[in-house]
Amino acid sequence: MVCGLAAGGNLDELVTQIERHRPSVVSVANAEKADELAERLRAQKISPLPSIHHGCEGMLTVATLSSVETVVSAAVGVVGLAATYQAVKLGKTVALSNKEVLVAAGELVMAAAKKAGREILPVDSEHNAIHQCLRAGKTAEVRRLVLTASGGPFRKTPLSAFDSVTPEQALAHPNWRMGNRITIDSATMMNKGFEIIEARWLFGMRSDQIDVVIHPQSTVHSFVEFVDGSILAQLGPTDMRMPIQYALTYPQRAASNQIALDWKKLKRLDFAAASTRRFPCLRLAREAMKKGGALPCALNAADEVAVAAFLERRLPFTGIAEVIESVLARTPRMTFENMADVLAADAESRRIAREEVTRLAVTAVAS
Repeated sequence: MVCGLAAGGNLDELVTQIERHRPSVVSVANAEKADELAERLRAQKISPLPSIHHGCEGMLTVATLSSVETVVSAAVGVVGLAATYQAVKLGKTVALSNKEVLVAAGELVMAAAKKAGREILPVDSEHNAIHQCLRAGKTAEVRRLVLTASGGPFRKTPLSAFDSVTPEQALAHPNWRMGNRITIDSATMMNKGFEIIEARWLFGMRSDQIDVVIHPQSTVHSFVEFVDGSILAQLGPTDMRMPIQYALTYPQRAASNQIALDWKKLKRLDFAAASTRRFPCLRLAREAMKKGGALPCALNAADEVAVAAFLERRLPFTGIAEVIESVLARTPRMTFENMADVLAADAESRRIAREEVTRLAVTAVAS
């Protein structure tokens, strides 16, 4: 049963879901969307109307409902961070598809999960794959985790062409259909940098135990190497329904006749090293993880601002990594004591990132 739904501004999809699931509580982006939703639901003669909330407080209301047992955290950005954190603290099962939660506040969130005695279940295909493979052994028996990456649309593009990459080219992912930001993050491989940080928190591994390899077919979603040399890999189609179902039905496996890997089309599996020269965001993510504190939070905030500027054609593709590196250099060392510290650091990092975008734009015009 669906108790609550939190959405942004896609009211068409939300109305359809409300009609189907009849949640008692829903939340949308802002007050205007809330009023519009109420009008549309009345026009559809949906009765009784759900309780309609909005903004961060609305997300918090949905995530902390007493009737809720499992919270699927899939909001893009830090907007879903506070609600997810409170759900973890309340001991709810969290199926996590929001990278920013652990990138920006991994230490706080995992400490809360440990205190509540609950496991965070990963929905991202790579971490979901590792979670499945780890069911075959103990954490102490693991030599390393290997996250696979498609390499995006530019794994073979000459480096000299990167300055002229357009948003349309970067959004043309060869394997997955995703939102704009994560698709650009795939093109820069910052998404894999975020996943390294996530894996560190989810599975309690050191940074030197987490590797990335390019796997253009996106068939092996990740694998685990154990100390005896055994390697377990999780394979599947490029279909997010599989990891979502796994997280929602864990520890059982529910049968499905809709998701299957077509072995007849599987001709080869290729793997290659991930170059930090081609993908400098991987290096920046590892550096932020190693230094810790506010650096991973700044990494995420700077990336979000830089990606938005690139999509708006105010920043070249190579400028994304430049902005992030500059923001990290300007971020002071600090330890987060609470979620307010995280949100303050996020806001300050975004301010600095906007400054850096402007600086690079002025420099480009001057040259």
